[in-house]
Amino acid sequence: GPDKLLSSGVSRRPFTMNNSTPATANGNDNKKFKGGRSPCSPSRVLHLRQIPSDVTEAEVISLGLPFGKVTNLLMLKGKSQAFLEMASEEAAVTMVNYYTPVTPHLRSQPVYIQYSNHRELKTDNLPNQARAQAALQAVNAVQSGSLAITSALAAEGGLLPGQSSVLRIIVENLFYPVTLEVLYQIFSKFGPVLKIITFTKNNQFQALLQYADPMNAYYAKMALDGQNIYSGCCTLRIDFSKLTSLKVKYNNDKSRDFTRLDLPSGDGHPSMDPTIAAAFGTQGIIFPPYAGAAGFAPAMGFPQGAVTTSAASGRMTIPSVTGVPGNSVLLVSNLNPEAITPHGLFILFGVYGDVHRVKIMFKKKENALVQMADANQAQLAISNLNGQRLYGKVLRATLSKHQTVQLPREGQEDQGLTKDYSNSPLHRFKKPGSKNFHNIFPPSATLHLSNIPSSVSVDDLKNLFAGTGSTVKAFRFFQKDCKMALIQLGSVEEAVHALIELHNHDLGENHHLRISFSKSTI
Repeated sequence: GPDKLLSSGVSRRPFTMNNSTPATANGNDNKKFKGGRSPCSPSRVLHLRQIPSDVTEAEVISLGLPFGKVTNLLMLKGKSQAFLEMASEEAAVTMVNYYTPVTPHLRSQPVYIQYSNHRELKTDNLPNQARAQAALQAVNAVQSGSLAITSALAAEGGLLPGQSSVLRIIVENLFYPVTLEVLYQIFSKFGPVLKIITFTKNNQFQALLQYADPMNAYYAKMALDGQNIYSGCCTLRIDFSKLTSLKVKYNNDKSRDFTRLDLPSGDGHPSMDPTIAAAFGTQGIIFPPYAGAAGFAPAMGFPQGAVTTSAASGRMTIPSVTGVPGNSVLLVSNLNPEAITPHGLFILFGVYGDVHRVKIMFKKKENALVQMADANQAQLAISNLNGQRLYGKVLRATLSKHQTVQLPREGQEDQGLTKDYSNSPLHRFKKPGSKNFHNIFPPSATLHLSNIPSSVSVDDLKNLFAGTGSTVKAFRFFQKDCKMALIQLGSVEEAVHALIELHNHDLGENHHLRISFSKSTI
């Protein structure tokens, strides 16, 4: 079947491109990215690197799909690289501009995209191109109208009437302020948002929002029209705009072009708050990156209505819309006050970023503030830990309205509930480019152990984990490297508790155990 086509190995034999020999073809692109500078002149061929080895052709194609038709693909799995050819240079430029501040992810790994030196891909005579071609045909069939929905993208890319990539949004019953950031966050779940303009007309808050692709606009309209942003108010009314694209002159709190971070703020409008500018400038940040159109409609996995109820606030919120974009302080609630400590929160949240400060509320110990090193790490912690069971209760994590965690004043009663960890030696992400950045996974019952001294046996480790109340289901050392192992415990919650208790545990011989969640099972 087609799945088979998409999973056998890719040949590493040389390939030909139209302007140089294979060896130099690779060499040029390689040299380019060692210095971190992307080739300057745009090309419709894009060079992708750091692609996970298990990724499928369809997933790589999905990165380009929202921006236009993908016309060719070459996977170099042995080098963790690929070349993607777009139908037009314009589509490639939009794609690079979008993904430069917002690093895309495949299988939870960041992927880097730059223009290739090549103007087109010639892959006709290559062995093992069948899979890439099958994947392209499948995707283009879907895009060019075998789904009734997307017949909008009729083979020529022509649009049906009423199908534009620009949406007109009216927000009714405006009881809470709805900002450009809130709209960006909600609509980004359906694909790359390129531009937003907000204005008031007929006493109504309105917006125009441009996607990279009409299909994204279609799904967003289908899913969000008539939904409330907050319970009982701020109702979205969405139509296709007659405009085919938006012109944005200024980046400020009323309008923004996300492909042009260099625009002036314009007079008379507050320019972006620097923390917000930082959030948009180093994106992936506050709003999780668009997951790609691989299965199409990525965001249709919303619960009923585009919202989840937050009992604490008594209103519905799109996950983490409240709080300040660019903020790195988390409000963690529904903790077990008998079991939780600042150190426990430091270790757990430290899996997803460097924790600088932790404060458990003196009067309400179910709540705590956790300050991360930056907004990106805060968002990562929310997406991985919100809803996780910890000491018998379901932890809730959202952005706080506080910008920093205050340390207690001299002599102020605190019971040791506020801790400053900004100089802790246990930070996992201090070194730029550390391999820890590639090994961030959601909580799982299987833990990855490292830094194990040779004198420590399987039984020693099993007993250590059993001592925390865990059931050890399976254990194995890595074949090549006995300093590392995987251990599978009875449940995800047990693994969370064991990680908190045993990360940095002294195993003797000056070896402290390092623990993280694993994506593998034993």
